Amino acid sequence: MHWKNIMIRNLLIGIGVAAAMTCSISTSWSADNASKKFIKHAMEGNLAEIQVGKLAQEKGQKDGVRAFGQMLATDHADANQKATEAAGALGVAPPTEPSRKQKALYDKLSKLSGDTFDRQFAMEMVADHRKDVREYEKEARKKNDPAADYANQSLPVLRKHLQTAQSL
Repeated sequence: MHWKNIMIRNLLIGIGVAAAMTCSISTSWSADNASKKFIKHAMEGNLAEIQVGKLAQEKGQKDGVRAFGQMLATDHADANQKATEAAGALGVAPPTEPSRKQKALYDKLSKLSGDTFDRQFAMEMVADHRKDVREYEKEARKKNDPAADYANQSLPVLRKHLQTAQSL
């Protein structure tokens, strides 16, 4: 009778440990999925900023807009290389183009010219970089993983872009 109680107790302990491990694995898995989603979204954003930056270089009327376009294209190309490394570490296939929403913004801006382009471009870049800074700050506060490391490295550049866009 005594051995039977010990075996039942050990079985219940084993079930409890298995349940705890399952919860731990589940939490880790969802955090990894959030990191994967973030890095994919970041790479799409980089691709969009490169394209919009090139557009600003072509269509911008003011020197500041064209210079900011150059900054965007260069900085986001560099950022995308770092994001691609983080994506590889997370097992994420890098996207090859911006999201549908980002393509729509590009199309909208590409139809504008002169002061109208400059004003709309500046407004869009302020809104976009405000949103990006918030998202990157949130990701940077997470556990130490490749996506959080990438977010931490990228924040100073994104803040500089936001300030520059606001000055336009």
